[in-house]
Amino acid sequence: MSGSIHITEAALASLIGLTAHEIPGVVGMAPANLREGISRVLGRANASEGVVIGKDSGKYTADLFIVAAYGVSIPTVAQNIVDRVVHTVKTQAGIELAATRVHAVGVQRV
Repeated sequence: MSGSIHITEAALASLIGLTAHEIPGVVGMAPANLREGISRVLGRANASEGVVIGKDSGKYTADLFIVAAYGVSIPTVAQNIVDRVVHTVKTQAGIELAATRVHAVGVQRV
């Protein structure tokens, strides 16, 4: 018996968002666009918030919009996110990302 597995962009975004939340120094995710910002105001945040999935030459890309904790090294946190996201997506979804970009859009005291 053979078949195929299709992982939706929404599922991939949720996996990436949950992974990013596990990284020390990440306070949360920031809305990536106006629609996400409105959803957050209305109380409908979800695991994929702050993650934008794209395609580049047939491969997926991921842009993560994070809020970092005050006092942490943002470059170190960003690198930790990239490393963990790339590993998690490859091992749990079987997908290699063409690019993983972290955008620190805010800093917050915790």
